[in-house]
Amino acid sequence: MNITNNLNQILSQLPKHVTLVAVSKTKPVSDIMEAYDAGQRIFGENKIQDMADKYEEMPKDIEWHMIGHVQRNKVKYMAKFVSLIHGVDSLKLLKEINKQALNHNRTINCLLQIKIAEEDSKFGMSATEVRTMLSSEDFSELKNVCIKGLMGMATFTDDTNQIEQEFKKLTSIFNDLKPINHSNSDLQIISMGMSGDYKLAIDCGSNMIRVGSSIFGARTYNK
Repeated sequence: MNITNNLNQILSQLPKHVTLVAVSKTKPVSDIMEAYDAGQRIFGENKIQDMADKYEEMPKDIEWHMIGHVQRNKVKYMAKFVSLIHGVDSLKLLKEINKQALNHNRTINCLLQIKIAEEDSKFGMSATEVRTMLSSEDFSELKNVCIKGLMGMATFTDDTNQIEQEFKKLTSIFNDLKPINHSNSDLQIISMGMSGDYKLAIDCGSNMIRVGSSIFGARTYNK
């Protein structure tokens, strides 16, 4: 398992405009440091406490992305350092992020999670909900968050056509919403695509991919 080789191979195939988030969830600091030493600076975690622990232990020029579902009561543990929160799926959550960002006198960048998959298990907002929220007074009052784009997860299926349709749906929603500009929203990022489907995601408009197992190997989850 050569993390450096895996990382370099993926980076060599990526178009210049695509950002790689190396998904380091469940991986030890030693593995992440190998990717760091190979030049990777953006890492994604899905548990806030794990990310906070790694933040304390690792170099401070790392950009930490929260890519999992976010519980409001845990936002405070990452508010001082998180670079980008991918999975924002409600105004309530956004208000909490804003509150905690204010406590640390900073602005936290966020992506709104759009539900593009047909599976019930996936979180996310509809395009209509996002449009309504972005034009609401409640949203305009949030001065310590900035919506940088959209994130979506495709259905877990072998049906490439379905995945492609879902990715294209996210890009289409992004293009519809992009003209909406406020002081706290500046839509630039389409985050979609993981180890198994990131090439397809890029073809469909993604400019940020979340890749874990193709870099670090298969994950072992603690029972």
